[in-house]
Amino acid sequence: MSENVVSTGAVNAVKEVWEKRIKKLNEDLKQEKEFQQKLVRIWEERVSLTKLREKVTKEDGRVILKIEKEEWKTLPSSLLRLSQLQEWQLHRTGLLKIPEFIGRFQNLIVLDLSRNTISEIPRGIGLLTRLQELILSYNRIKTVPMELSYCASLEKLELAVNRDLSDLPQELSNLLKLTHLDLSMNLFTTIPPAVLNMPALEWLDMGSNRLEQLPDTIERMQNLHTLWLQRNEITCLPETISSMKNLSTLVLSNNKLQDIPECMEEMTNLRKINVHFYGTYKNTVFW
Repeated sequence: MSENVVSTGAVNAVKEVWEKRIKKLNEDLKQEKEFQQKLVRIWEERVSLTKLREKVTKEDGRVILKIEKEEWKTLPSSLLRLSQLQEWQLHRTGLLKIPEFIGRFQNLIVLDLSRNTISEIPRGIGLLTRLQELILSYNRIKTVPMELSYCASLEKLELAVNRDLSDLPQELSNLLKLTHLDLSMNLFTTIPPAVLNMPALEWLDMGSNRLEQLPDTIERMQNLHTLWLQRNEITCLPETISSMKNLSTLVLSNNKLQDIPECMEEMTNLRKINVHFYGTYKNTVFW
C-alpha cells in the first residue's frame, strides 16, 4: 500500500516538473514569437519610411509628400519622423483612413487626399491650426466632425463626390477664413445653415445634389461672387437673392425653374446666369 502511495507521489512530482518545463517552454516560445514579430514590424516600418522619404519633394520652398497611383491603404506611424511636411498629395492610393496621428503634423498647410476610399475624418484634424487647404473629394465620407471648425486658417475645403454626405455641423460657420467650398455631387437637400453663415465665403459649388429650393436667408452670403447650383431640383428662387450684391456668376442649368425673379435685374454685379428654364430652353443670359 505504502509503495503505491510513494509511486503515485513520485509520478505526480515528475508530472509537475514536466508541466512547469512545458509551461516555461511555451512562454519562451511566445516571447520569441513576439520578439520576432516586433523585429518584422520594425523592419517594415523602416522600409516604409525609406519609401516615403523617396516621395518627398520640395516645391516653391514647401516640403511635399507626393504619391500617385501607388497602393498605400494605411500610413505607418513611422511617417511621424517626417513631421516637417507642409503638404500631402496622395491620389489614387486606395487609402482607407486618415491616420489618427494626423494632428501631430503641425506644419501642414495643404492636405490633399482626393480620389481614395476614405470613409471618415478623424477628430484630430482640428489640431491642424495652420491648415489652409483640405481636399477630400472623391472619397466615401458620410459625416464631417465639428472639430474641423478648429482649423482656423482653413481657406479652401473640397468635399465633392462623396455621394452620401448630406449635412455639415453648424460649428463650421466658425471657419472665418474659408473662401472656397465645394460640396458638389453629394446628397444635400438644402444649403446647410453652417454654409449660409460662413462670413468670408466667396465661391460655392453645390451642383448635382438634391436641392429643391433655396432658403430666404441665402442673402447672408454677402461676399459670395460665384454660386454653382446646376443639376438640382430647384423650382424657384427667393427674392432675397437680389440682395447678394457681390454675386457675379450664378449657374442654374438643369433644374426645374420656370422663371427668375424680376428683382434680380437690380443685381448690378451679376454678369452671367446660366439657366435652362423647365419646359423651354434658354441658356446663358448676360445682364
